[in-house]
Parts: sequence; structure tokens; C-alpha cells
Amino acid sequence: MIRARAAAAVCGALVMSLAGCGGTDGGSGTQGQGATGGPTGRARAGTVGLERIPDVGDRLQRRIPDDSRQVVAVYGEGENDADSTVVLYAKNGSTWDLTRSWQGHNGKKGWTTDHHEGDNRSPVGVFTLSDAGGVLADPGTKLPYTRSASFQAPRSWAKSHWHDFDYVIAIDYNRVRGTSPNDPTRPGGRSEGGSIWLHMDHGSGTSACVSLSRSGMEYLLRTLDPELHPVIVMGDRAELQA
Repeated sequence: MIRARAAAAVCGALVMSLAGCGGTDGGSGTQGQGATGGPTGRARAGTVGLERIPDVGDRLQRRIPDDSRQVVAVYGEGENDADSTVVLYAKNGSTWDLTRSWQGHNGKKGWTTDHHEGDNRSPVGVFTLSDAGGVLADPGTKLPYTRSASFQAPRSWAKSHWHDFDYVIAIDYNRVRGTSPNDPTRPGGRSEGGSIWLHMDHGSGTSACVSLSRSGMEYLLRTLDPELHPVIVMGDRAELQA
């Protein structure tokens, strides 16, 4: 659905709102191996009927709301690594099924439990997923969707980044839920960072966001449902398991 409120169109405001996501690394996004070592796509044997989200310890597992029936898990390769695997789990009764997985990227310097503006690390934690948008038309999401040219990455960035924000899903870190993903409001202050999104991959690390292939973004947009209270659980593997 299209959000009624128009997104900001001033270039200066755009650059500020995209500060958590931008970058200058080159490359092209690829879709590859899944979290369990096989090809991405349909859930495989051993990935259905799971009692809990795999490789997530009690500390973060307890933060997943009881009413959440969709979890996007981002498994970072290491604390200082920009490579990650993005996995969508869906709750079926009292157990979880792996439905899709994609190769992706996170902050170019890795992960942190104390994220601040400009540290080039993605924040570890559990966050709700409430709002979406992008340059392109709504692909059929149930999330509130803002289509606006104001999402367009500045042409001063490397050409490989120009389509990063064709589709985005806001990660509810230091933002106001129920607003466009590029709303610059940061309730915890600018120093705490913000504008952290799921967005399209350019083949290397981000400033703090999580990126994956266009097909992956389209799948998430068409699958995530506010009535199922989707959340993202994200971090490097050691922090996730702690």
C-alpha cells in the first residue's frame, strides 16, 4: 500500500537520511549459498519444525516477541566482517521453518553492540520491521510503502550504488515507526545513528545497513506481513549465540 504522506525531496535531506546506508565500494550483488550450506531458495530437509531460531542464544531469543511469526535472521560471518547470510523463518504452529536464504552484506567494518553514527558497523540486536519504500513501485507488499524519487542514491556515489535504494525495508533502530523509511527523525539523537535498512546489494559492505539481492528484497517485501509482527535478529555469529 502507498503511504499518503509525501517523502522529502530536498537533496540535502536525502543525504542526511541515507547516511546510515551509503557507501562508495563497487561490485554487484549476488545470490548464493544459504545458511545451511546449500543453494538459496526453498527450505531443505532439517530446516523445518525447528523449536527455535537456529544459532541464536537465549539472550536474543528472549527478545523475539511472542506474537512474532516471521523472523529475518542475519548471520554475520565475524565481528569485523562485512559478509553475512540473510535467512527468513516463518512460524508454523509452535515451530519455525526456514523459507528462504540469501547471501548479503552488513556494515563494512562489521558489527557492534554500541552503534554510533559513522562507525561503519551494523547494530547487533532484535528490531521490528514496520515500514518500506523505495524508488520503484510497490511490488505487492503488505507493509506500508512509500514510493519516492527522494530515495534515489546521490549520483556522486559510485555507479554500483545507484540502485541500492530501489527497494528498502526500514529496520526499527532509532527511528519512528509508522513513518517513511527516509524520515530523518532519530528519537535517541543523531549520535546514535539511524536510517538503517534492508536494501539492495552492491556486492560489498555498507555503512550500517543489511543488503541482499533484488530478488531477495522483492521476496521479503511480498512476504512480510504486519499482522505476523515481523522482526529482524542480526549480528555476528558469536554475538548471536551469546
